[in-house]
Parts: sequence; C-alpha cells; structure tokens
Amino acid sequence: MSRGLNKVMIIGNLGREPEMRYTPSGRPVTTFTVATSRSWNTAAGEHHTETEWFNVVSWGNLAETCKQYLTKGKQVYIEGRLQTRRWEDKEGVKHTTVEIVASEMMMLGERREANHGEETGAAAETERQAEEDEFPF
Repeated sequence: MSRGLNKVMIIGNLGREPEMRYTPSGRPVTTFTVATSRSWNTAAGEHHTETEWFNVVSWGNLAETCKQYLTKGKQVYIEGRLQTRRWEDKEGVKHTTVEIVASEMMMLGERREANHGEETGAAAETERQAEEDEFPF
C-alpha cells in the first residue's frame, strides 16, 4: 500500500485577529484566517486580481505562539495539512468546511523592536502535532 501526501503551504495576510480557546482537556487551539491573492492579465490586456481565504487552525505551543505574535494584516507563511470537518447544527442543517491544520508558522515582513527601533528578520515557530479526532467547537 502506498503512502499519501496531504501538505499545503500558503503565504498571505491575516484577515482577523487570532482567536484562542481551550479544549475540555486544556489544550490550546487558535483559529484565524489568511488571504492569498494572485493577479493576471487576460489576452485582451485586462488586469484581474483574485483573493482566496483560508481558515487556519493551530494546536498546542504553536497555537499559543500564533495568538501571541500574529495580528490582523500581518504577512505569514503557513504550512500544514488540509482537513475537512462535517457537522449538523441545531436545526439539522449539515455543514462542511475545509481548513488548514498548521504544523509550521513563519512571520514574514519586517518588524520593529519597540525598545531599540531595530529591524529584525523573520521569526519562526514549528510544532509537529498529533492528530485531533474532533474539533472542540
């Protein structure tokens, strides 16, 4: 039997402030959205831009780091896997969503230190995570 591959990498900007919650067992989980854009010209010379939005979920230490350092508008690199969740709401309506479960996050762009006014390079945080059977909310 051959192995499959489920890996996704995106670079984009945060669409909202990260939200951190905790599972009943106390494990942190942070969710946020990332927008990626692409531009192209048609054969007729018309310029088009398309933006794609991704829901991102991070767990454990990576969740804490994302909540602490990421802010709306910040450019970020996310690496992880795609996960599809299905659930039924109180009215019996079935829902499906696809999200990126992050295994690595890197803040991109320049950032200024508050104390020294010095520019620093990108910061990175990596965590290989165990599979979660259920999303807590």
